Amino acid sequence: MRRPSLPSRRALLLCGLALVSGLAHAASITDCTVSVTGVVFGTYTPLAPTALLANGAVNIACTGITGNNGVTVDLTTGVSGIYLPARTLTSGALALNYNLYLDAGYSQVWGNGSGGSGEGSVTIKRRSPNATLTIYGAIAARQDPAPGNYSDTIIVSVNY
Repeated sequence: MRRPSLPSRRALLLCGLALVSGLAHAASITDCTVSVTGVVFGTYTPLAPTALLANGAVNIACTGITGNNGVTVDLTTGVSGIYLPARTLTSGALALNYNLYLDAGYSQVWGNGSGGSGEGSVTIKRRSPNATLTIYGAIAARQDPAPGNYSDTIIVSVNY
């Protein structure tokens, strides 16, 4: 006696494999490596009429990429605990106001999307798996800090 259901099972199995294959083509990223070039302002001139500007960068290199993938990049507040009106560089108990921006016009503070800040974003593609985002930094003008070495620590998070 013949088993008429055997060809049906094979057909069903092939359909299942086709479905899995289709899902494998959805956009995805297996892993990303991040390196950061810090913003180094150099020497600040007290009471200068213009802000002191400097740039840094977030470099992203991803692997296991299929399709186009949106990646967001968040920056923490640093020692100040806030994004706006300003982050704070410190030298012991001394402070100097500054901020980090998403754009060269210094109009959008770079944070995590909360507290008036925006998130950095980039599209990672299989054919272009690397991306660099510029960090635009500015120390506010007309401050009169005491001499010293001022710094802050910002943590960069890449979400994919």
